Amino acid sequence: MKFNWILSDHADSSVKRACIDMEYRLRPKITKFLLSKFDGDCCTDFSCFHFDVDMKNQWVWISDKTPADHIEKIRIDFDTEINGHELFSVA
Repeated sequence: MKFNWILSDHADSSVKRACIDMEYRLRPKITKFLLSKFDGDCCTDFSCFHFDVDMKNQWVWISDKTPADHIEKIRIDFDTEINGHELFSVA
């Protein structure tokens, strides 16, 4: 699982620390979500999944770097489970 952080040009050490903190919160939540959707029928370590994270808005999108068949399998429930809203999030 890989995260692409969307930050302002002036990312200081506190912003970088906030990214690390957010990743520690997101990684278990997204892993649990992916485990519920995939029953061993994708990459075993979820390394094929990519996510874009907007730190300012605290929003996570499924990156288009994620294989299309995997996106299709998770896109309907992703926003509700991860972001808490029902929107379609593929960057």
